[in-house]
Amino acid sequence: MKNIVIVGSGGFAKETKWILDRIVREGGCWHFCGYIDKETNGENILGDDSYLLNIDEKIDVLIAIGNPAIRKKLYEKYSSNSNIRFPNLIDPTVEISESVKLGCGNIICAKNVITVDISIGDFNIINLGCTVGHDVTIGDFNTINPAANISGNVNIAGMTEIGTGAKIIQGKNIGEGAVAAAGAVIIDDVLPNTMVAGVPAVVKRVY
Repeated sequence: MKNIVIVGSGGFAKETKWILDRIVREGGCWHFCGYIDKETNGENILGDDSYLLNIDEKIDVLIAIGNPAIRKKLYEKYSSNSNIRFPNLIDPTVEISESVKLGCGNIICAKNVITVDISIGDFNIINLGCTVGHDVTIGDFNTINPAANISGNVNIAGMTEIGTGAKIIQGKNIGEGAVAAAGAVIIDDVLPNTMVAGVPAVVKRVY
């Protein structure tokens, strides 16, 4: 059994623990040790970041924080300790083809359908019930919220947030740091650091 901890102790961290439990029930090889959080008084919290920075044995770490910028910052902090490994966590109900290429540190929740010839980078969260079509490229540190639909040949750069129920039609590019509001229907490319919303989606804010 490999020891594993979850960074964060909020709602998504608890959902991540639920995925982990489901995997273990099906024969997975992880032993859950506890949560890492700056608030150290909660149930099953092992300590704050210093716990991981000072650990002297191999341990698997899941960063269960929805905000892409915080997730990236934590990865950069923890990567100074060579004992820390960042596995992918994929719910047993996910339908995913053998042609999908995965980086590390991804959390893919229940009932996702991820089809063929897809490239997914590092430390992405793909939440409940999303679909990802053929030949999609997803970069690093993206958060794709529940029930999003990503059509074929879409390119999502990195550090983006795709809102609940958002839809991206085929062949579109989503720039670095872009945000798609919940329910947005994206029929045009989205420029970096831009928020879009509506049906069809239009620019609401530039960061």
